[in-house]
Amino acid sequence: MRTMISTVGALAALVIGGAAAADCASDEAVAAFTADYLAGTPTKALAVDASMEDALCSQAKVVAALIPHLGPVIGYKAGLTSAPAQAAFGVSEPVRGVLYRDMMLADGAEVPEAWGARPVFEADLILVVGDAGINAATTPDEVMQHVSEIRPFIELPDLTYAEGEPLTGATITAMGVAPKLGVLGAPIAVSDPAAMTAALADMTVTLRAADGEVLAQVPGKAVMGHPANSVLWLMSKGVEMKPGDLISVGSFGPLVPPAKGKGGATVSYQGLPGDPGVSVVFK
Repeated sequence: MRTMISTVGALAALVIGGAAAADCASDEAVAAFTADYLAGTPTKALAVDASMEDALCSQAKVVAALIPHLGPVIGYKAGLTSAPAQAAFGVSEPVRGVLYRDMMLADGAEVPEAWGARPVFEADLILVVGDAGINAATTPDEVMQHVSEIRPFIELPDLTYAEGEPLTGATITAMGVAPKLGVLGAPIAVSDPAAMTAALADMTVTLRAADGEVLAQVPGKAVMGHPANSVLWLMSKGVEMKPGDLISVGSFGPLVPPAKGKGGATVSYQGLPGDPGVSVVFK
């Protein structure tokens, strides 16, 4: 977990490469978004009708504004990693965002049911970067040789924008792909990369409501053919991985409103060592 560079220009270089030279959202728009985001108030969309380059530049400014409140960036997230999700948002590939230190909660955490302006939850998974050699990987097998551990993960995003505001690849990219909270399960060491690569592809990920109702059940391959492909995609877009980075691979199934959790949610990963799980309670 490294110290985050504080200047907007250097931050943009770290998070999005050369996009800082693009036509960013104005400082006033970013300040208004940040205030509403922190207050859980529905807000206006950023980067409406913008190119992805402009959206990424706006993201860098949003990240810089949120770091004082949410702590440093500790990793990255791939969003819209399934074909249906991409179609719903009008994109032909995933989108990328960031993870903040202070958004992370422990397994079994209790959170307010309204943790944001437009809260949703999803089954996800975290890969923890073991060493910088991952940046030379070209296949899931090679990625997993440089992953130190896996962590079950329930992400609790906040879509933030007011009803009627456009939710597109560009607008959600501008906000950082909706990070708000996330619940981390116990780490699973990657002692046998080849075996873990196979297990990730073959596992069954099940999202359940608090009463046991199955809300989603999909194979590991549901995320881009293999969860490690999210890492490869992020790197193809210029993200440089550092040891200790947390990588959110994307959603296994749909975004779910809190009411459908009936007081909470649990995700299980049948086929990973120990068939691990992670849970959250909605108050």
